[in-house]
Amino acid sequence: MQANDLLTLAEVLSRHRNWSLSTVAIYASNDGKFFKRVAEGGGCTLRTAQRVVGWFSENWPDDLEWPAHIARPNGAAAPPRPGRGSASRHGRRDNSRKQ
Repeated sequence: MQANDLLTLAEVLSRHRNWSLSTVAIYASNDGKFFKRVAEGGGCTLRTAQRVVGWFSENWPDDLEWPAHIARPNGAAAPPRPGRGSASRHGRRDNSRKQ
């Protein structure tokens, strides 16, 4: 997976959904400037890239063909984001806020 692959996925989905790249970035990475930063030569960790491509794979519309030159994840869940809740004993995430 290369930075251009992430950008391609973002651009294809943004055109299909009529969303801005910033909106796609918020959904995919929780960072509205993510794709702008990547396009300008900024990098990201492998873990972040895997999580973002995993988000695309899980949320890709059925009526939109996945770009053929980009490997699609095998359906495994994207790695969890650190600090975003923990898995309960039933495998579900606990997103309740601690006070």
